[in-house]
Amino acid sequence: MNMQAMLKQAQNLQRDMLKAQEQINNMSFTGSNGLVKITMKGNRVVEKVEIQKDDSFSSDDLEMLEDMILVATNDALKSIEKVTEEKMGKYTKGIPGLF
Repeated sequence: MNMQAMLKQAQNLQRDMLKAQEQINNMSFTGSNGLVKITMKGNRVVEKVEIQKDDSFSSDDLEMLEDMILVATNDALKSIEKVTEEKMGKYTKGIPGLF
């Protein structure tokens, strides 16, 4: 296989990977344990936190707790992304869409 064909194949692979990553980023995923349900986009941004209502908490308290969990979770995920970029970025420079 000549170099030109290899470069074209690599470009096609990169385009396909970016397209697949975009599709994943736009999907929503839900995790639940019965009491708490979290909805997150494929790009790892938490969209919604829901806590099952019960007589122990008022609705306002639950909404505030849900918001606090959402913000804290997204903050932790941003920290993970930052460290991942710092540690892995040197290996992926010039390859968009990776880390």
